[in-house]
Amino acid sequence: MLPARGCLRGRAAWRLLDCALLEWIAESWVGKHMKLFNTLTRRKEEVVPLRPGHIRMYSCGPTVYRYIHIGNLRTFTMADWLRRALMHEGLAVLQVKNITDVGHMRQERLDRGEDKLISQARQEGRTAADIAAFYTEAFHEDERRLNILPAQIFPRATQHIQEMITLTKALEERGLAYSAGGNVYFDVQRFPYYGTLSGNQIEAVAVGVHEGDDSAKHNPEDFPLWKAAEPGREMAWESPWGRGFPGWHIECSAMALRYLGMQFDIHTGGVDNIFPHHENELAQSEGFTGRRWVSYWVHAQHLLTDGLKMAKSTGNAYTLDEILARGFEPMALRYLFTTAHYRHRLNFTFGALTAAQTTLRRLRAAVRRIEVEALGTPAEARLDSLRSAFDAAIADDLNLPRAMAVVWNLLRRPPDGVGRAEQCALLREWDMLLGLRLFEEEAAPATLELQEPIRRTIAARVAARRAGNYIFADELRAQIEAAGLALTDLPGDTRAYRHDLGRSAQLLTSSREAPDRAEQPARFTWSINLIARNNHDDLQRCLASIARNASGQRIQVVVIDNGSTDETLPFLQELSRQPSLPVSGQESIPVEVLFADHNLGFAGGRNATTRASEGRFVVLLDTSIELAGDIWAPLQAALEDPSVGVAGPYGLTTRDLREFEEAQGPDVDAVEGYLLAYRRELLTQIGPLDEKFRFYRLADIHWSFFIKACGLRAVALPEVAAQLIKHPHREWYSLTPEEQAAKSKKNYDLFRKRWHHGESLLVANMAASQRWASHDDRRHLDAIHTHSPDELPPPGRLHTHPHRHLADHEHAHPHYHDSLVESPEPEQDAVSG
Repeated sequence: MLPARGCLRGRAAWRLLDCALLEWIAESWVGKHMKLFNTLTRRKEEVVPLRPGHIRMYSCGPTVYRYIHIGNLRTFTMADWLRRALMHEGLAVLQVKNITDVGHMRQERLDRGEDKLISQARQEGRTAADIAAFYTEAFHEDERRLNILPAQIFPRATQHIQEMITLTKALEERGLAYSAGGNVYFDVQRFPYYGTLSGNQIEAVAVGVHEGDDSAKHNPEDFPLWKAAEPGREMAWESPWGRGFPGWHIECSAMALRYLGMQFDIHTGGVDNIFPHHENELAQSEGFTGRRWVSYWVHAQHLLTDGLKMAKSTGNAYTLDEILARGFEPMALRYLFTTAHYRHRLNFTFGALTAAQTTLRRLRAAVRRIEVEALGTPAEARLDSLRSAFDAAIADDLNLPRAMAVVWNLLRRPPDGVGRAEQCALLREWDMLLGLRLFEEEAAPATLELQEPIRRTIAARVAARRAGNYIFADELRAQIEAAGLALTDLPGDTRAYRHDLGRSAQLLTSSREAPDRAEQPARFTWSINLIARNNHDDLQRCLASIARNASGQRIQVVVIDNGSTDETLPFLQELSRQPSLPVSGQESIPVEVLFADHNLGFAGGRNATTRASEGRFVVLLDTSIELAGDIWAPLQAALEDPSVGVAGPYGLTTRDLREFEEAQGPDVDAVEGYLLAYRRELLTQIGPLDEKFRFYRLADIHWSFFIKACGLRAVALPEVAAQLIKHPHREWYSLTPEEQAAKSKKNYDLFRKRWHHGESLLVANMAASQRWASHDDRRHLDAIHTHSPDELPPPGRLHTHPHRHLADHEHAHPHYHDSLVESPEPEQDAVSG
């Protein structure tokens, strides 16, 4: 029975009744009690089921417009461990996990263009329903591979539109929602408990996330329950307010109420769901039910990559397929998740994943030895202390790191009198909760189908080990590993795996780990720098064109694999074993291959290769470029001129630092990064490229301006352009127009922040009689300026005077003077800003 309209004053009584009910159940509940940190109350609380012996749990599922990333999988794995832990305590768990297949924007803003689901569908030439079905199946496959128990119910949002309309209409009838212009908004001011989950007060919310058309709202912080469909929208439904589609938050409320009732036990998700999604869920659901809706809100912290939140725009949102493509198995990722508490941030690196996979294999090997030795051994019941320690760790807010320590203690230091059979039985019991598949024969999908020569070599090694000929066995192991395989020896068995990349090459976790040769003498005339990331065909074509057009030059190629997950990676691994490009009629070109353990970003990749370069001249070359002739003579002639700092085939000029146009030169404002060459000695002057440029756009202009700030020229060489074939830039055309615009703007903001006073560097201003060479010029930063005593302000008072770059451009930096007495020498003002 629903509470009557306007009954919110009775909510306090409902909450008191809820608390009393929970206390009564707690007193009568017999059994173990898990404690969970409840986001709502901000403390650990015992999990007391609303219905004894049964837990009803709702887990926020995926939005199916693309593959989920491993950060999402950490949240889903946390919910899986929670479900398994509750089952371990003997509770029956009903889990519902929604599939969001309605096209709408994540932040619900109507004026931001196409939503992600519709945009992805158009990009791939399919309907939104096709896209949703495809990525729903991909999500299920990812969960299966990570051994996440499937929820009993996977409701799809598109199948529950009527429930969402009914819920929205009920909230409108209760005075908690209002319609405006075909949209229906929840009135936050009418719900007195808004902000209790996230801790956000309405005043703070008003300047935070705003959803929908602000002009149609009663309050800026109100959020949409139903939205009017724009003309031509594919995913829309008829409603009392016209044709439209549901808001993001109402979907979960409607589906949870449909399958779990007016109250249920646990709601899970990631910390990014707390506000606004779960805050709004709570408000609309409790506004409808008039009582406490969820007993325990449980949220998993972010999975970071090198300290950054995972995001597609940053290029660090790895999928499970990308993890597997680099030679890892799914259970290695699951094991990595056990190394940090779910409420703590976990910093993901491929180095950490390599360590997790190695540790997991050691764990499996130890379990296998115990299993073999346990055959025929009678079991004894002497493991109560270890079982209690494991259970206590799990019951303490799902403390997996502590539980795994108990597992290793069982393997390394079993209690006196404990037999192998006992250990084996307890490990099986624990693995039911851990879900690491410790006892499965084919636990590692990375296991290979071996070719016959490798099989014979492995068999010979096994025979050598059995005969005690360990020197010969080690020689055979080296041969096997040289073929790109890794071996794990088990009792009576040897398994071969794809070589972890970290075992076959030194992996860079940052550009600073690349060898630094900036101040070493040149060994080559040219160092050609390439970035490889899932661009096998382009890379192969580019390398072949370098070899065809070497023209007797002393060339070195430095290429970095920047986190490839396709055939680019094995191609470069093979190249690193024989690191040279054969050239007809001359010595082969040496190639140095660097491997990053993840995507370092564009600037990070460039910095790594420039550090490792040993040529007199460095050429930053894009793999979309194909050499078709001799480019070396004109490049060298230009760079031999001491007034020239950077040269290349394609130039750019600007008059306002906003719009850049292609220019023939010779003098230009910047050289495009398709091919950008400079003297290696300049690296010590200009320093590394700002690694906030994870995307390539405008990084070349940024780099060119640093060189021009040294008082050097940038020149364009059309004769070099005539010897090149410019193919479509694969990375650019792989992006949607929205992604292109977003990435370009982010990089422009980085450029503009540094060079907003860069007019003095422009070719258009070269004729100015008085100009400062750069923003870094000593006359600018030191601001040499003398004052008469009556001009000096009191100490501590902010002071400014004009700093001029050009006749038509000046600005001021605030600064302080420490004394009322003017120094006889020109004073160097302390500059802020």
